[in-house]
Amino acid sequence: MFRGPNSGNGTHPHDYLPPRPALTQVPAGAGAFGYEGDPFDLGPPPGRSWTGGGGRWRLWPLRMALWAALLVIAYRGVTAIVVNPTGALRAGGASSAGVTTGQFPVGLAEAYASEFGQVYLNFSPATQAQREQELAAFVPASVAAANPDLGWDGAGQMNLQSEQVAGIAVQDREHAVVTLLATVNGQLMELGVPVIASAAGVVVAGEPAWLPAPQQVSPPPQPAGGSDPVAQGELLKELPAFFQAYANGDRAVLSGFAARGVSLTGLGGAVAFDSIASLHVPPGGAKRQITVTVIWQVPSQGSPGMAKIEMTYRVSVLALQSGKWYVNEISASTEAVGAK
Repeated sequence: MFRGPNSGNGTHPHDYLPPRPALTQVPAGAGAFGYEGDPFDLGPPPGRSWTGGGGRWRLWPLRMALWAALLVIAYRGVTAIVVNPTGALRAGGASSAGVTTGQFPVGLAEAYASEFGQVYLNFSPATQAQREQELAAFVPASVAAANPDLGWDGAGQMNLQSEQVAGIAVQDREHAVVTLLATVNGQLMELGVPVIASAAGVVVAGEPAWLPAPQQVSPPPQPAGGSDPVAQGELLKELPAFFQAYANGDRAVLSGFAARGVSLTGLGGAVAFDSIASLHVPPGGAKRQITVTVIWQVPSQGSPGMAKIEMTYRVSVLALQSGKWYVNEISASTEAVGAK
């Protein structure tokens, strides 16, 4: 039991609180912005004037900081949507293949067409039922039901020896033709596979097309140029030891032939050096691009002994001392075979 002030002989319930003073007076100087009572500010105690120790003046800096933060967040969000509208959808619009909304999934379509080609380019009457079942996983159900063999009449046999993606022609956001380069029954050909793909999935639209193999072109004529017999003689003394170390992958020996800052790896013993078949050293200064044809010894599978094969290299060499050449780089040569 609590007894309130000036209560006389009456009593108040245990949850009685003193009446809260009414906030009816407007402080002076508040007319410009109006005045709203702060529910957390009970004002000064009765009988005392306000001394400036209340917390109301602290609210304005906090409110200003909060509004500034909200404005910055809103501005950045709007800017991101205007500048990169697809980026805002990336988190929810990407497929398992990493494709964003509105973008054709090139990598997925190429891989899918390659898997399809391995089934389509192999057929035999003995495995017809299995082939039909495997093809049904790549084409629409309506196509599989109406044309389970995708145009094959069920006779003859075709064997796929090799296959890889040669390119893709994207027609729009959902349609493309993937071109496969393949060797079937010993013959080189191209296969055009129609594909429909999106972020939701991919399907082979229907029967593919047999296309001609890439045409051979005549290599451009090699520019006429002389040879430097002095440099060629110097290099012929060094190159056999270099290619022997290159075949073995001997890094310690290779470092003695490499120019400063160059690291050469070598072939790790996959082949053995036999001899230099030809060497062309064009005239020039301290740095030359030479062409070397090397005869390698290759282990023979299924029979004893070693096979021999010629291979042509483009070697960048640098003369730092009189008669001493160092290797900057070694790579495949673009020189036509037989043009030595």
